[in-house]
Amino acid sequence: MRVLKAALCLTKSRYAAPGSVTLKKVLIDSCRSCSSGVFPNERIRNIGISAHIDSGKTTLTERVLYYTGRIAEIHEVKGKDGVGATMDSMELERQRGITIQSAATYTMWKDHNINIIDTPGHVDFTIEVERALRVLDGAVLVLCAVGGVQCQTMTVNRQMKRYNVPFLTFINKLDRMGANPSRALQQMRSKLNHNAAFVNIPIGLEGNMRGIIDLVEERSIYFDGPFGQTIRYDEIPADFRAEATDRREELVECVANADEILGELFLEETVPTNSDLKAAIRRATVQRLFTPVLVGTALKNKGVQPLLDAVLDYLPNPSEVKNYAILNDEDSTTTTKIEMDSTRDASNPYVGLAFKLEAGRFGQLTYIRVYQGCLKKGEYIYNTRTSKRVRIQRLVRLHADQMEITIPLSCIKTIILIEISNHIKSPYKPHWFSFPLAL
Repeated sequence: MRVLKAALCLTKSRYAAPGSVTLKKVLIDSCRSCSSGVFPNERIRNIGISAHIDSGKTTLTERVLYYTGRIAEIHEVKGKDGVGATMDSMELERQRGITIQSAATYTMWKDHNINIIDTPGHVDFTIEVERALRVLDGAVLVLCAVGGVQCQTMTVNRQMKRYNVPFLTFINKLDRMGANPSRALQQMRSKLNHNAAFVNIPIGLEGNMRGIIDLVEERSIYFDGPFGQTIRYDEIPADFRAEATDRREELVECVANADEILGELFLEETVPTNSDLKAAIRRATVQRLFTPVLVGTALKNKGVQPLLDAVLDYLPNPSEVKNYAILNDEDSTTTTKIEMDSTRDASNPYVGLAFKLEAGRFGQLTYIRVYQGCLKKGEYIYNTRTSKRVRIQRLVRLHADQMEITIPLSCIKTIILIEISNHIKSPYKPHWFSFPLAL
């Protein structure tokens, strides 16, 4: 991490050009070495970013990768430099400025490994969202501050509900003319029936947005520097103190309705501490009883770092999500469900789900979510759909369309963005890999 910070300092001080090969190599190699180790479950987050069309998902992902040191410079969707965003790897995506297929990557933030899937927003590619949410532990729902809750937002909300995925909401594009985050929040409550409240609020809107106010820690946050990479904390401005007080009381009341511990403090008229409130938000969010709402503008580089902090603070790690498999027993007429053990070792049989097949320049890749046990190169696994054994020829990780590192021969439990090359020939149906179990 020290090497990564040093490289970022070089970028800020302009002693090295942000687009130089040397700096890019330092950043990528640092992120590789940090995220290639075996992390405990508590320091892993498997998330997806979903939204309606043109809500800013890919732009938000680009900022996430930049602030975490995954990429050395920011490129915009349909930007003037002609490079395009990192996660839009297809030529058609760069030309149209839209996301067609879900793209996977991984990064580090505050000593946590975050696996990310950037999903499309168009209804024509909603199957990409469906199969991504099937294997995620948490998600970020992005709303446009002008458009609010739109038709595809409702579709994504139904998909998250179907797979019981906890999520945060990020109201984006506060720099646009007509931005109204309060209206977007009200639509979440009326159209999506969510118990939602602001966790932070903006300091100004449209062209006057200067920063955000953290309602949990009760402080203002400003994003200095040419790309908003320098975070500065300060007191809440005097003209926003009344609104911040009202919004914090609303936040406490909404969380108290969903969390028993905070509810008791609320009934006793005890003012909760910041740590009590944060813990209550996490408990309620993991159980899908409350939806934290954050604000910002990814294009203007404001509000992304607090969103990353919220992902670590409020979304569940793999051990907090219960996953079940069905025992394939032909002699039995009853269905037996077995809970998966999230321990990251080889003490339990391997169980995984191949949730996406892709044929590209690397050949056929199979994206696998590992739910239990350990998977190594050269091993044989059992395909419950075909009742055949499949040999694992290669294990790699992808960053968008780049094959970057090879997974070592160690336990890779709960790392969702794993691809394997194999000889499965049907590109249409998902394949279940395990011992005689089906997820």
